[in-house]
Amino acid sequence: MVVIYAMAMAWVESAVVFYLRSMMDRIEPYQSNPLPVIGGFALVELPRELATLIMLFAVGWLAGRTWRARFGYAAIAFGVWDIFYYVFLKITCGWPHSLLDWDVLFLLPLPWWGPVLAPVLISLLMILWGTFASQFEWSAHPVRSNWQVWILNIAGMALALYLFMADTLAAASRNWDAIRTVLPERFNWRLFVVALAMMAAPAARIGWTLLFAQTAKAEIIEETGTLSCIRHREN
Repeated sequence: MVVIYAMAMAWVESAVVFYLRSMMDRIEPYQSNPLPVIGGFALVELPRELATLIMLFAVGWLAGRTWRARFGYAAIAFGVWDIFYYVFLKITCGWPHSLLDWDVLFLLPLPWWGPVLAPVLISLLMILWGTFASQFEWSAHPVRSNWQVWILNIAGMALALYLFMADTLAAASRNWDAIRTVLPERFNWRLFVVALAMMAAPAARIGWTLLFAQTAKAEIIEETGTLSCIRHREN
């Protein structure tokens, strides 16, 4: 139900963005004056983005029984929503043309710019971690991540956020018009791969723990089965 909710929400999100970009003639976000100030759209759009995050966390809260499961379901909802947002935009207006098209990913606290592929990869990672966190909460072998992997994860998120906002941060020393009209020219994929690997640390730790637990369980079953086949001749 969380996945179905996220897909339905993605359709609503893509429809709203399609309407807004059609009104502003910005179906292709990467063009001159990418964020025009028209009427009160900005005052409505910024709270709408915040409301979207609240809705995604709310469905995770309702679906999970523990804090880990709640965050896990919220991560799944966010990942599915983000991926299908692009899928539905492609269906409705033909954009993006490729996974390397530039997009305005978010507006808070400054506009985020990045190729479509970048948030899609992060969303896939969120779905993976969310599945581990939510579906294995009652496992006989507790799955725990220590503080080191979460420090790596937070550092990776900070690096990814910097890459998305690097151009707008550079323009922030001037004025709002400079931030609003900035167009990035290059995305640092090498640093992004590093950031993605750091963000993957908790999921990799859980996956490794689960794999080790399953391997150990299989070995115990195999050893038990081997011993049960040995019978004394007198019996």
